[in-house]
Amino acid sequence: MLQRTARLLPPLLRQLLNPTGRHRAATVHPPISPSSSPLMPRMPALNGEAVGLVRPYVLAHERRVEHERWQRRQRRRAGLVLAPQGIALPEVVA
Repeated sequence: MLQRTARLLPPLLRQLLNPTGRHRAATVHPPISPSSSPLMPRMPALNGEAVGLVRPYVLAHERRVEHERWQRRQRRRAGLVLAPQGIALPEVVA
């Protein structure tokens, strides 16, 4: 019985423990974690504000909206200036 145990113990230990030292087994590889898959490398998420490239139509839309707001403010100011004098501007919405 002691001989059987002695024969089974080294292969069992080889399976359970990773070999260390200079003469490692060539078939033992470190385990691959699921996050570092060779098929799909991990890419950091892009921050839209950090990227300098912006589509021109996005910039044009933002400029157009800002210009329309500026025009509305100017019309309201003109209406407020002319209101005490009794002049009402039809396009000015209070």
